[in-house]
Amino acid sequence: MENKTFEEIMKELETVVKELESKDISLDDAVKKYKRGMELAKKSHQMLKEAEEIIVKEVNNQ
Repeated sequence: MENKTFEEIMKELETVVKELESKDISLDDAVKKYKRGMELAKKSHQMLKEAEEIIVKEVNNQ
């Protein structure tokens, strides 16, 4: 995945969800969108976890 910001990832994830909610999507496209959505969700979770670790480390160092 490119070097996207957390906000960019969340925006793309929101778009994927809207597309999946569309009634005019083929099964093949839905599966592809689902996979992409899962990649984005995993990346955003990883970014949040890293941010949390940085914050906890900073708080503990004070």
